[in-house]
Amino acid sequence: MSMAVSTRRIEANGQTFTVDEAGDGDAVALCLHGFPECRFSWRFQLPALAAAGWRAVAPDLRGYGDSSRPEGRDAYRMRHLVADAAALFDALGARRRLLIGHDWGALITWSFAMQRTRPLDGLVAMNVPHPAVFRRVLRRSWAQRGRSWYVGFFQLPWLPEALLTAGRARAVARAFRGMAVNKAAFPPDVLDRYRRNALLPGAMTAMLNYYRANFAGLSDAAPSPMIEVPTLMVWGEEDTALGLELTEGYEPYVADFTLERLPGVSHWVQQEAPEAVNARLLAWLDRAALGQP
Repeated sequence: MSMAVSTRRIEANGQTFTVDEAGDGDAVALCLHGFPECRFSWRFQLPALAAAGWRAVAPDLRGYGDSSRPEGRDAYRMRHLVADAAALFDALGARRRLLIGHDWGALITWSFAMQRTRPLDGLVAMNVPHPAVFRRVLRRSWAQRGRSWYVGFFQLPWLPEALLTAGRARAVARAFRGMAVNKAAFPPDVLDRYRRNALLPGAMTAMLNYYRANFAGLSDAAPSPMIEVPTLMVWGEEDTALGLELTEGYEPYVADFTLERLPGVSHWVQQEAPEAVNARLLAWLDRAALGQP
């Protein structure tokens, strides 16, 4: 099995997705990135997952990078994002499905599992909590409300785009290096990749539309059916946007829950501490009998 990463385009759910891919077969590990990332954020995980027997695939989500960029806020509602993930699994001919997400990708992952959109063999969420846990903490914690201030700011028209793209998307680079504990994980060439993506025509508005289209849903008391599939949550403890209290209280929502906290690591967990993340991910796959499908 090849551990090399290749890039191609896939048609799914009426969109065209550019994906990075390692491995082969019908046991598919689909890795969903967050804001303001792209498929490149999974560069350290794809070969490791392929070595564990999975066909590891990381798409640019709709609106990002080299994938389709539909216009209008409604095109970025959660139901479309979940449908994209399901359609990608289908297009890849998945017989077994491992869904992995970070940040917005984790929100999609939680929603996919709760809605049971397709059968899953395993679920991995990185540095974004279960929506019901987030709602509970947000109601009680002024500290978390303060940390989430940017979500409200992103609801404004045009101003967030202007600030985030000014100076060749200087603020995007600052988001990575400013939050990171290990600044060396984000050298100029890595930051330039994200800055270029943010400056593509229409890209920043599309990226912000994730927040704008789903703002009400972040606080709505939606039903939270029990997630039965084995679930791993990896959490960098030095996340300045999301507090550690968001890692607690999962018993009502996840039947088989494993938490791996990484001290001294920021929100950008899989890029900043890839060796630690991969070690915990692969160990969990073995414990959950999800290695070598």
